[in-house]
Amino acid sequence: MTASLLQRVLGRSIRVRLILGATLVLSAFVAAAGWAVQRAHSDSVRAAHFAQLQSTVYLLLAGTEVDADGALVMPPSFPEPRLSLPGSGLYASVRNLARDTVWRSPSSVTVTAPFLRDVPVGEWRYESPTADGRDYLAVAYGVRWAVGTRAVVLELSVLEDSAGFNREVAAFARTLWTWLGGAGLLLLLSQAALLQWGLSPLRRVVGEIQRIERGEQVEVQQHYPSEIAALTDNLNTLIRQERVRQTRFKEALSYLAHSLKTPLSVLRGALDEPAQLRTTVAEQVRRMDDIVQHQLGRAGASGTARFAPYLALAPILQRIRDALAKVHANKALQFTLDCPADLEWRIDEGDAFEMLGNLMDNASKWARQQVAVQVSRDAQGLLVHIDDDGPGFPPDPSSVLQLHVRGDEQVPGHGVGLAVVNDLVTSHQGTLVLGRSPWGGARVEIRLPPG
Repeated sequence: MTASLLQRVLGRSIRVRLILGATLVLSAFVAAAGWAVQRAHSDSVRAAHFAQLQSTVYLLLAGTEVDADGALVMPPSFPEPRLSLPGSGLYASVRNLARDTVWRSPSSVTVTAPFLRDVPVGEWRYESPTADGRDYLAVAYGVRWAVGTRAVVLELSVLEDSAGFNREVAAFARTLWTWLGGAGLLLLLSQAALLQWGLSPLRRVVGEIQRIERGEQVEVQQHYPSEIAALTDNLNTLIRQERVRQTRFKEALSYLAHSLKTPLSVLRGALDEPAQLRTTVAEQVRRMDDIVQHQLGRAGASGTARFAPYLALAPILQRIRDALAKVHANKALQFTLDCPADLEWRIDEGDAFEMLGNLMDNASKWARQQVAVQVSRDAQGLLVHIDDDGPGFPPDPSSVLQLHVRGDEQVPGHGVGLAVVNDLVTSHQGTLVLGRSPWGGARVEIRLPPG
């Protein structure tokens, strides 16, 4: 498998990535644990063999005698029978440094055993020498033997062929790695089963999405673990918003087709009255332009709060104010903006301009001298007040919000701005209330819930 193919497989399958990761981690753990256990067992067995050789040294020391002339006197046999059996694998020697003589056990007659030499008196030496391609475990001890007024230094050395030690370590290693390998394989199978069970909710999600694509269901319906519940909830939100957007487009097209019937009928009728044609065309074109603007505003309303980035509202208000001040320069309006500089809200920038721009433009059209905008946030969400000192709304302001522009239905003086804003606020699950400002003019209050 090439690197690119492996990368594609890992990128497409969570199961493969998890199983491969678990295999690598488990293999590393098993290898490290096995090596540590095997090393500890090897050290333990070696220490046990050295202890046995040390006991053999004590047996030699107990049977060794030195005569009055300082010569070694060794017994014909020892309690350890292997010392008397040639090639038994256990060999011993006693070296008399005073006379430079060496006694070797009968077992070492047929081999060249690398006995340890130059061992300090009263000290133990533990080594693993090699001779003639064979490995040994060796223990030596130096002792000072008092003979009358003289002292004789003896070096007692015992060797054991390491074949027995190697066999014991190898047998343990085979058993250890067999069990560890079996345990590792069992753990991997258990991990695969757990992954199969743990990833089953994702497979159910995939199945539901496929059914949604085929039109067999409208959204994700099952309940899922908390780790993916947020994913399914957001997916349902996207599906609902897309459904609402499509419905809004269809309604806008339906309203647009229905609303344009009356102006078109009026224009066709005006062809029979040439004297009124210019006035009629201008009036109906303006009406049709309002209808198109209204329906485009409704259709283009995002209504998305959860997935929109946080937007600072103070700069939006300032840009709208600066633009309106130029448009209504002849009125010399005084704009008062009360919005914290750090106030941010989760809303699409286009929706914010459409909503606040329509309301501030409507207030500017009817204000005499003052327009005030106050934006604040509390536990219930975002609160917007837009006041002007104009004539205010008609006696029944609710009719402005209930009206959808169709044909000649239009609130005189207020255009289609409030209807567009009402649709935007509704798409954000908010409320819009019309009232009277402290100056006696119009007040529009908007409340948007937290996204």
